[in-house]
Amino acid sequence: MSFAEIWPFFDTVLKVGLGGGITLASLWFYQRRHNLASSNTTTANRRLALLEEISAAVGNVNHCFARYSALVIESTRFGKNWPSARKMELDKVNTELVTEFRKLADAEAKLLMLGEKTMEKTLRLYGARIALFRKQVYVGRQDITEQEIADLKTSILALREQFYDLLSRRYDRLLVAA
Repeated sequence: MSFAEIWPFFDTVLKVGLGGGITLASLWFYQRRHNLASSNTTTANRRLALLEEISAAVGNVNHCFARYSALVIESTRFGKNWPSARKMELDKVNTELVTEFRKLADAEAKLLMLGEKTMEKTLRLYGARIALFRKQVYVGRQDITEQEIADLKTSILALREQFYDLLSRRYDRLLVAA
């Protein structure tokens, strides 16, 4: 066989091999780019899910606190004439509030894990304010005015609003990025 007879064979093998190599390189590049984009989306979706869990935990604490504060305020109004059924309801709500505080601590840990120190600090202050409210407004206390109670509740609600503002901004940024 002469070179003139072999050359078309080598030429064809070379062109097919080069085409296959370009195809494999293109597929690899596309797959790599697609995997990076989907992993970024997955990470953003996971962060969104964690923020939603945190929001739900704070919402539950807020709901329990609202029920607790309403019952305690009612007890300060009625004093010794407060019905025992309402005292039992307050005990139940108090237990629920303690359970929700555990979830709030978990939410704080998640925020730290996500690197959200400002939100975590605001949430910690929110929880501390609720604890302070519980120490200052309790069943049987008659020397506190309704205005003082309202001022305490206002400071708690302001911290809650501040926390939700921070959370909302972060959530919106993640939605845009996803």
